[in-house]
Amino acid sequence: MTIHLPQAVAAYFAADRSDGAAVADCFTADAVVKDEGHTYTGRGEIRQWKVETSNKYIYTSEPFASEQKDDNIIVTSRLTGNFPGSPVDLRFFFRLEDDKIAALEVRP
Repeated sequence: MTIHLPQAVAAYFAADRSDGAAVADCFTADAVVKDEGHTYTGRGEIRQWKVETSNKYIYTSEPFASEQKDDNIIVTSRLTGNFPGSPVDLRFFFRLEDDKIAALEVRP
């Protein structure tokens, strides 16, 4: 199933298939990411978060639903890989600013 995603969000999921630097480029300079109880601020910390995650797990992420609620684009994606509990559907709460991601929170 194909879903329509804003360009910055589509770029995030495409970059997630490659490397942490490509993912970090999808964010504003002072963006904030919340994932697994941790908060990462700025492109440097976001890059490190993605590099560490990619080194720890091999996974694919396939977005299958999207909705806009208030200032958030909420994307539900199925992650499948070598991590405990795989596969899992996660919700990604994106807040955009000037065609970049200003905030992302990943929730079960």
